[in-house]
Amino acid sequence: MHFTQRLRDLREDKDLNQENIAQILEITQQQYQLYESGKRELKIHHLVKLCKYYNVSADYILCLTDDPNPIWKK
Repeated sequence: MHFTQRLRDLREDKDLNQENIAQILEITQQQYQLYESGKRELKIHHLVKLCKYYNVSADYILCLTDDPNPIWKK
């Protein structure tokens, strides 16, 4: 799995659309769509916001692990 699919899965699991997540990140829907399509690199400060919002680790979003639990919860 690629991190772009993980971003989409996390968003869809919460029944959100791209506009909802874009508002959380304080960017446009078009900018967020570029993240999900893999056409733009995910900025670190956006990765941090997404980790906090979804309550998952960065490793999980980046597909380095299949364990979504943040290290601070272990």
